[in-house]
Amino acid sequence: MSLRKLFSMGAVFLFLFSVSCTKKSSNQTQVLDKANGTELQDLDPHIVSGVPEHHVISELFEGLVTMDPKTAEPIPGQAESWTVSKDGKVYTFKLREGLKWTNGDPVVAGDFVYAFRRLVDPKTAAKYAYHGGYIKNGDAITKGKIKDLSALGVRAIDDRTLEVTLETPTPFFVPLTYHYSLYPVHQKTIEKFGNKWTLPENIVSNGPFKLRSWQLNKVLIADKNPTYWDAANVKLETVNFYPIENTDTEEKMFRAGKLHVGYEIPLPKIPHWLEKKDQIYHSPYLGVYYYHINTTKKALKDKRVRQALSLAIDREQITKNITRAGQMPATAFTPPGTGGFQPSVYLNPKVTPEDLAKAKKLLAEAGYPNGKGFPKFDILYNTQESHKKIAEAIQEMWKKNLGINVGLYNQEWKSYLANRQTLNYEVARAGWIGDYNDPLTFLEMYVTGGGNNDTGFSNKQYDDLVAKAKLEMDAKKRGEIFNQIEAILMDELPVVPIYIYTRTYLIRPEVAGWYPNIMDFHPLKFVSIK
Repeated sequence: MSLRKLFSMGAVFLFLFSVSCTKKSSNQTQVLDKANGTELQDLDPHIVSGVPEHHVISELFEGLVTMDPKTAEPIPGQAESWTVSKDGKVYTFKLREGLKWTNGDPVVAGDFVYAFRRLVDPKTAAKYAYHGGYIKNGDAITKGKIKDLSALGVRAIDDRTLEVTLETPTPFFVPLTYHYSLYPVHQKTIEKFGNKWTLPENIVSNGPFKLRSWQLNKVLIADKNPTYWDAANVKLETVNFYPIENTDTEEKMFRAGKLHVGYEIPLPKIPHWLEKKDQIYHSPYLGVYYYHINTTKKALKDKRVRQALSLAIDREQITKNITRAGQMPATAFTPPGTGGFQPSVYLNPKVTPEDLAKAKKLLAEAGYPNGKGFPKFDILYNTQESHKKIAEAIQEMWKKNLGINVGLYNQEWKSYLANRQTLNYEVARAGWIGDYNDPLTFLEMYVTGGGNNDTGFSNKQYDDLVAKAKLEMDAKKRGEIFNQIEAILMDELPVVPIYIYTRTYLIRPEVAGWYPNIMDFHPLKFVSIK
């Protein structure tokens, strides 16, 4: 049976299942039905790297801070307060009294010590190990230069006091602790169950919600956690997360009243829903949609080829005719305004005659005049209609402008991620949402051997400049360094930016406590059904 048919059948089944499931809970006014885009890779905060995973993990677990639902600024979470040393390198967090895991065990500072060490441990192979690199000796431990995990700059002064020593002053370290890679995890559970510790019957967590059940490709159900420190102020009793990859199915469910919050709107329907302002969330978003290019593959090793591919993409045509939700053509990798930074190296938003002539010249110099002799390759994307339409448009642009024929290959989320991570692709769709509001959240990814560098790209000058940016505290000088980094990235082009995100999805008027912010952070502990 074809993959397309399987996905179609799955969508129908999911729709019928969700209807029956929602009907059972229709009398429970504080039940939130939420689309979540795709099935999750895992629930282990140190293994995953996706936005759908973030939406669930950030409800099951809580870090030192949480986020203000209106401003997306850090506010006290598991830590009730914190102080920073004069040199900006030592953070001391005071945990709340009486914190508990879902199994009743106390949450103590030692749990964070264990989690931070697990993050940087090479054996974990965490995609976000570099988040632990801001902590003293974190990077050296991940790279195997230091074998002793206890050398990491984190210690429990007592059960309620956590001290974190950084390599250098890092102004965004507190908001970074909201990221799931820096959440605590329950050591005894992990040691007992190994990689099965996140199964519903095993998992122990500390957030406002706890996992009740997880039926793959159907629904993940989380209930209010009675052991959570602020349970009295959590209004939702249950959250149903639906992994709906088919946007048409999602929209039908929303129209039928089976969803409170969507994930993505079918592209042709966006103009219609934008007119219904009381049923749509539409906001700027700190993220970039782009294509990964595997720099280890034949032909794609040559940066002239990568430059030609980039020059032949009309970004303005994609945002005007396909996405149509206010997205901006991406003329650099870092979204403009990130942490006050404005990239000075720009790609053209549309294909000009000069761009086209240059692209053809570069391709000919690389040995492929008018695309002759260019090896066939595929654009890999995870199953979703919007990714398919963009891939089809770029496929046509490359054929028309360069004479290159490419195929399209879609996969479900887990397989897509696995092939990206093992470099088993030629060109792959990608997107990155900032983990914190600073250019490093985008540019640090492409250092040599970086956990999220799924391109094979390596450039010593690039690596050195990223390291230099981490040490520089002067805002103007940091901006100059970031522009040098961007210049290398936009010259080498292991990544080809397409557009700057906006966040657009359907939401019912009765959902309260949901506010627009650039990070699209909406902690459900603050949400309720009116």
